Amino acid sequence: MADQRVLITGSAGVVGTLMRPRLRREGRVLRLLDLAPQPPAEPGEAVELLTGSVTDAKAMAAACEGVDAVIHLGGHSRENSWEATLDVNINGTHTVLEAAREAGVSRVILASSNHAVGFRRNDEGSIAGATGLPADSSPRPDTYYGVSKAAIEALGSLYHSRFGMDVIVIRIGSCFETPLPLGPRGLTTWLSPGDGARLFEACLSAPSPGYRLIWGVSDNTRRIYSLAEAEALGYQSLDDAEVYADQLADQPAPTGIAAEHVGGPFCTAPLGEFNPL
Repeated sequence: MADQRVLITGSAGVVGTLMRPRLRREGRVLRLLDLAPQPPAEPGEAVELLTGSVTDAKAMAAACEGVDAVIHLGGHSRENSWEATLDVNINGTHTVLEAAREAGVSRVILASSNHAVGFRRNDEGSIAGATGLPADSSPRPDTYYGVSKAAIEALGSLYHSRFGMDVIVIRIGSCFETPLPLGPRGLTTWLSPGDGARLFEACLSAPSPGYRLIWGVSDNTRRIYSLAEAEALGYQSLDDAEVYADQLADQPAPTGIAAEHVGGPFCTAPLGEFNPL
């Protein structure tokens, strides 16, 4: 049986670095693309390391050749200028999707964000009688970054509807080794690395998903997001950020707009300015 080849863009970033060892499988080759340097392959690790930008059509065409699926993580992961956000996040995603289409790649997984709906209220899911904010809630972005993620979602929908590609868009909460870097908010938004890998595996293996919009979070005690859509693809969360709650007990919780909305502090951060939130 031929190896499955999965292209991961932005593979040197936070999520890509966490997923690289966790998505290793017998019979799978990970093709890893980033502009930043990447560690060489470890003994027995089936990887192909590429240096390139998601905005480079020729580089993306070469990267997509012979690929079975694309996990698109590349792009600015925080607020930045409108020009940079448009170029890398929106135009870059179009370049990735077009390269995948031309190469005959049948499945693309796009990394969106909770910031695509950052100005939705935290309690909207419970008010509607649902078990969390539905994954297909219409966009209410909190930043230029959030706007770019909403545009990515729309591009994914277009490429499914026009060209029949299976496109799964994941609205990621926050994927770090632990929720501690985000303070108390991380107890709500955390996607553990292990759950992240389980979610990507579900997205890679679900039969004929079509176009799906799902949340990428763990089954946290303080979760405000619906997991029904991800579970329908076969995702099962095994982790809960609450195990870190005691370590965050002395940190102040968000207040005001940041406490009321999905985007937290992004809702009040200056537009167009890089920030490390």
